Amino acid sequence: MTQATYVFDPFAPGYADDPYPEYARLRADGRVHEHPLGFWVVSHHEEVSALLRGPLSVERRHMEGEMAERDTELFGERATRRLSMLHRDPPGHTRLRKLVSKAFTPRSIAALEPEIVQMVDGLLDDMSASPSGTADLLEALAFPLPFAVISQMMGIPPGDDHTRMRELTGLAVRSLEPVVDPDVATQILAAGQELAALCSDVVARKRREPGDDLLTALIQAEDDGDVLGDEELVAQVVLLYVAGHETTVNLIANGTLALLRNPDQLALLRSTPDLADNAVEELLRYDSPVQFSRRITLEPYDVAGQTIPAGSFVMASLASANRDEEHWGPDADRLRLDRPDARSHLSFGSGVHHCLGAALARLEGRIVFQRLVARFPDLALAGDIEWNGRINLRGPVGLPVSMG
Repeated sequence: MTQATYVFDPFAPGYADDPYPEYARLRADGRVHEHPLGFWVVSHHEEVSALLRGPLSVERRHMEGEMAERDTELFGERATRRLSMLHRDPPGHTRLRKLVSKAFTPRSIAALEPEIVQMVDGLLDDMSASPSGTADLLEALAFPLPFAVISQMMGIPPGDDHTRMRELTGLAVRSLEPVVDPDVATQILAAGQELAALCSDVVARKRREPGDDLLTALIQAEDDGDVLGDEELVAQVVLLYVAGHETTVNLIANGTLALLRNPDQLALLRSTPDLADNAVEELLRYDSPVQFSRRITLEPYDVAGQTIPAGSFVMASLASANRDEEHWGPDADRLRLDRPDARSHLSFGSGVHHCLGAALARLEGRIVFQRLVARFPDLALAGDIEWNGRINLRGPVGLPVSMG
């Protein structure tokens, strides 16, 4: 293959602030992009959707070449020994998801609405009480709410462990970045071990004192005599905390920022509260909480006539696909809360690995955006935005707002 003159560069100046011009260049470069660092990138909606549903792997043990060597060097045997369903192919993934799904039903998610409304209203009350009339919405709402919701679902009461678990999930989630330096890899491994130990203690307590909660349901989940083993159970609990928390933080923070930067759409949501469900879909499309999903080819894989070799690490750009003009039309870069096909975004992935927590994220998003814009009719940005510098779970490190 002749290398194109354009090289996708997620470390380019300005990328962290706004990666979407880079994604547009990536799409214009062709249907598939081979990167000099040894990975491939697919960026159009059609190809990303097909790849997510295709016969590819999520297990890093199938990787070959430079990316595999780098992964093993950074993470050792942990590069391939991962027990959560996020890192497993069928039939192992099918088994785990089936067991976890028994405790994660649509009815159980819908039943959480009154509690989430109460949590959101309490956090908005705290924001409203600010003497200065300003707040960091990330710290006041976007960050604490998803963690509180997951903990409530798990039946884990607030305690000393909560603060530490929040710190550890912030480190562990960086394992989802496509490129990690050695120091960060060391921190990720240490955070994963400590998180596993904390969750193991929580599981042991819950075995002794079962309740009407998600964690008890996970412990008791059974399918023809099959149950989750202790290590598997801990791995799924860690996954629910890491994936279920950090991604929803980005939905709330990135979504609120998009509304504040598009006052016509903010006014539309305020005047049309029933638009909230579709608004969540459009906000998910407009600035995806997770920018990439990764796959590994098990055999040569064709993309628009270009063959990706077996054992290749492929980055499927969810965020780029969500702005693809071929799918969304010429206004793909515009925020439109009433966009009729907003739900065809790929922010929750697709295929067998479609996000198990999608219904919960949608519920939290709807409640937050409805109640936030109704509570603060003069909500506005109150400072500059600094981004966290992550390629995958991209979000602001703070969101200063004035409540009017």
